[in-house]
Amino acid sequence: MNESKNASRPTLKSDLQRSDDHVLQAAEFEELPELTDDMLARATVRKGGRPHSANPRKLISLRLPEDVIARWKATGAGWQTRMAERLSQVQ
Repeated sequence: MNESKNASRPTLKSDLQRSDDHVLQAAEFEELPELTDDMLARATVRKGGRPHSANPRKLISLRLPEDVIARWKATGAGWQTRMAERLSQVQ
């Protein structure tokens, strides 16, 4: 596991059981604003995920000797990135 990340996720400190037990009342629906055509026209869809890379990676399959992989892994986290940087320097 990556040392910079926690083993467990931080809690939201919210009472999820209380939220699950809540039953919506008719009055709560009346509090919601009416959606207008103007609101929908201004709406934007935001997709999650990473931004597109200017230099995207391509997945390949490469067979290497076990000792080579073991030496790279022994260098610690980020070994694959360092390997890619080293391979990009080869001419």
